Amino acid sequence: MVQHAPALNRLVGELKKLPGIGERTALRLAFHLLKSPRGLESLAEALLQVRDQVRPCSVCFALAEQDPCPLCAGGRDSAVICVVETSQDLLALERSNAFSGSYHVLQGAISPLRGVNPSDLRIDELLERVGRGGVEEVVIATNFSVEGETTALYLARQLKPLGVRVTRLAHGIPLGSDIEYVDPATVQWALKGRSEL
Repeated sequence: MVQHAPALNRLVGELKKLPGIGERTALRLAFHLLKSPRGLESLAEALLQVRDQVRPCSVCFALAEQDPCPLCAGGRDSAVICVVETSQDLLALERSNAFSGSYHVLQGAISPLRGVNPSDLRIDELLERVGRGGVEEVVIATNFSVEGETTALYLARQLKPLGVRVTRLAHGIPLGSDIEYVDPATVQWALKGRSEL
């Protein structure tokens, strides 16, 4: 087995901690970075800048450089709050240009197997926002996974006593799909969530 310099081994070890990066990819990235010292400096500067400047918004908990974030400061409809698991989910919804309300980022989903409980998420802050009044609807846009569904059900139970309308994103067969190629679980959800024409 080839021994690399300790500093290179450390870099490979840190790169492997990133999602989807294995040993070979980490090594390939490390060697690529070493070929371009200026690129390595730029990456290091960008990482330090993100560490120093990006924080959760004090209103919605999305990652941003200013507080409140541009969405919260931008006069969005505060009567409707869309609840998402991560800032990445928020960005995906924003790209659709279909939602003009406010957001709330939970920073995860309930997952007892991974030791993530409701108290580990930004659920209390959501309940506090709704409890202050002025919110008419909470759209639950957690992922359609076991953890996301568990979180959605938990949120619905917590929110309904506050007198707010609680809705869930629709899910089912994607537009342009052939039913024969869609997995059975998705077809089942589509049938359960069918609507009148």
